[in-house]
Amino acid sequence: MLIELRDYIEARGRVSMRDLAWHFQTEPDAIRGMLEHWIRKGRIVREAACPPCGSGCCNCDSERTEIYVGTQGAGIPVESVVGARISAQAPKRQAN
Repeated sequence: MLIELRDYIEARGRVSMRDLAWHFQTEPDAIRGMLEHWIRKGRIVREAACPPCGSGCCNCDSERTEIYVGTQGAGIPVESVVGARISAQAPKRQAN
């Protein structure tokens, strides 16, 4: 199921926790545990928890605003939870 979870997110680009739980018919906490594997490997990142409505009130359902993004295929950096940029390759150091 780990690979199916990764493939589902990468195929869609951005997926909410609510969508993942519904699609896999699994409790959100179980999905989160599996997602941690891919987050550690850098294949998936969690977007900031602020609501997509932009109001900043943070009263939206957390399963709708908890968004996961696949990092493979696009070749561009993706915003992580803490706002750090994550890229597929670390920057190369230039020789002095």
